[in-house]
Amino acid sequence: MSNQIEVQPFDQYNQELVNNVHPADWVNPQPDGRYNLVAIGAGTAGLVSALGAAGIGAKVALIERHLMGGDCLNFGCVPSKGLIRAAKSYAAVRDAHEFGIGTGDAPQGDFAQVMERMRKLRTRISHNDSAERCQRDGVDMYIGEATFESSDTIRVGDRTLKFKNAVICAGARAKAPDIPGLEDAGYLTNENVFSLTELPKRLAVIGAGPIGSELAQSFARFGSEVTLLEMQAHILSREDADAAEVVQQSMIRDGIDLTFHATVERVSHDDKGKTVHFQQNDESKSVTVDEILVGIGRAPNVEGLNLDRVGVETKPYGVVVDDFLRTTNPKIYAAGDICSRFKFTHSADYLARIVIRNTLFWFLPKARASNLVIPWCTYTDPEIAHVGMYEEEAKQQGIEVMTLAQPLADVDRAILDGEDAGFVKVHLKNGTDQILGATIVASHAGDMISEITLAMTNKVGIKGIGATIHPYPTQADGIRKLGDAFNRTRMNPRVRKLFERIFAFGR
Repeated sequence: MSNQIEVQPFDQYNQELVNNVHPADWVNPQPDGRYNLVAIGAGTAGLVSALGAAGIGAKVALIERHLMGGDCLNFGCVPSKGLIRAAKSYAAVRDAHEFGIGTGDAPQGDFAQVMERMRKLRTRISHNDSAERCQRDGVDMYIGEATFESSDTIRVGDRTLKFKNAVICAGARAKAPDIPGLEDAGYLTNENVFSLTELPKRLAVIGAGPIGSELAQSFARFGSEVTLLEMQAHILSREDADAAEVVQQSMIRDGIDLTFHATVERVSHDDKGKTVHFQQNDESKSVTVDEILVGIGRAPNVEGLNLDRVGVETKPYGVVVDDFLRTTNPKIYAAGDICSRFKFTHSADYLARIVIRNTLFWFLPKARASNLVIPWCTYTDPEIAHVGMYEEEAKQQGIEVMTLAQPLADVDRAILDGEDAGFVKVHLKNGTDQILGATIVASHAGDMISEITLAMTNKVGIKGIGATIHPYPTQADGIRKLGDAFNRTRMNPRVRKLFERIFAFGR
C-alpha cells in the first residue's frame, strides 16, 4: 500500500489527479521472473520506455515514488501552458481596441478560477499517465522507493525485481538557491507555484530563463506587479539576442520591471512583505514583494538509488551516459532530465525510444542520441523556438555560416494578425543550402519550428522548403520566403550577366 499524497489545494480535481498518478490503495504486483526492462521514474522518459517496451511484448516494470507523469504533468509543461493560455486571453482582451473592438474598462479576471481551470485540465490529461493505464497496457506498476541492490536487482518496499536491463528516468527538481534568508522568508518554484489560489499583488522572479520569463509574463498579465531579476544582460541569455529583445519589448509592454546585471545577496521579511536585496552595477538595491518565485535551474534526482553500489557514475549535472545512453554499468541506461542537457518532454520521449531500441533490439545496430535533431520552445508571447546550431556555435566549430532572416513585418498574415514583431532566421553552411540551425520568434513559433526540424532531420535544404507550396496567407510562409532569399543570393553579377546574354539571344 502507498502513502496518501496531497497536492494543494486538495480539491476534487487534485484528488482525482492523485487517484490517477499515485493511488493510495495501490497494491504492488508480485514479481514473476526476470524483467526485460525496469524503468525507474514515471515521468515522460520512464512512461515511454515502459509503455513502448510493453507494447511490443517485453516484460516490463515501472517504478515511481511520487507522482506519475513527472514534472511535465504535475509541475511543468501542462499546468504552465494552462496558465499561459489564460494570460494570453487577458492580453487579447486588453489589446482588443487595436482591432476596433471596444471592451470598456481594463479586463477583470478571477485568478482562482484561472487556477481551477488549470487543475481541471491537468486532471483530464493525467489519465494518460495513470497507474491504471500502465497496468491495462501490460506494465507491472510499482509505487515506492527504488533502490539498486545489485547489477540485476532493484528493491521496492518488500519486493525484489530482477532485470536484464534497467533505465534510470528519475528526472530533476527545481534547484534550491543558496541565498541567505530565502528559506526563512519562503519562496515559490515551479513545484509549488501552481498550488496558488490567490494572485500575489507583488511578485519578484529570480532568474530570466524559460520558467522565469514565462511565468513573469503570465503573472504580470493577470495584474501582479512583477520585478524580474537577472544576472545577465537580457532575458533568455542562451537564446539569440535579437530574439530575446523582441520578447523583452513585449514584457515591458506587459508592465514587467526588468532588472538586469542583478546579483541577489539576501532576503529579509517583515509585516510589509519579503524584501529581496541585490547588487546592480555596484549599487545596493532592494524590492519588497508578497511572493518570490525562483527559476534558476534544475538538480538531478540521483539520491537514494544506491548508484555507487552498481557502478553508475554521476556528476553534478546527473547520470553519466554514452551516446547509446548506457551508464558506466552496461546493464543500466538513463534517459530524460537526469542525464541530458536537453531538459524537455519531447527530448525525454525520443531518448526513451533509443533506450528501447538499444536494450530490446540488441541484434540491430545501436541508435545514437547524437543523431537526434531536437528543437525547443520558450512559451512567452511571442514564443521563441530554436533548433540546431546558433551562428556563434557554428563559427566556434570552424563552420562558415550564411545567415538569412525574414522579418514578420514583411509577412502578410503576421501583419494582419497584429503579430509582426518577430522573425524567422536560418543559419546555412556557407556555399550550400544545408540548414545548420534556426530561430523563430512568433506567436506560434513552437508550431512553426517543426517544419525546419523536419527538413534538418531528413536532410532537406532551404531550397526544398522554398520549393514547397505554403498556403497564403500564413505566418509559416515566412519560412518559405527564406528559400526565395537563398535563391537570390545565387544571383551574383556574373550569373545575371550570363542570363542577360541568353535572354538577348532568345529575343
